[in-house]
Amino acid sequence: MKKIFYAILLLLPLSGFAAENDCRSWPENIAEVWLKNQNIVDIPQLDKAKTEATLLASEKKENDIYTQVFHFVFHDRYGKKYEVITQNDASDDECSVSEVNIFLISRKEVNH
Repeated sequence: MKKIFYAILLLLPLSGFAAENDCRSWPENIAEVWLKNQNIVDIPQLDKAKTEATLLASEKKENDIYTQVFHFVFHDRYGKKYEVITQNDASDDECSVSEVNIFLISRKEVNH
């Protein structure tokens, strides 16, 4: 019985994330343009099917606005990958409430 109680307690904090908007596409698209504008990689060279996205944090602010932090890993067609962290504000109705702040974490070749 105690195990079930503790399992429910562990799952309760996760339920708070279900209602908020997961606006992955806005920061992902802006990060791709940023990579291009920084002359790191051209957008057509990216393999969109391999793009990885993880919502690292989402903090609710006033008026149903959320600050969201994503970790993106972009892969190009030549075996290189580019990791970025993005931070922006979003709401339940609009993903582009604010600008997207972008931080390049790494740029490296993938050796398989």
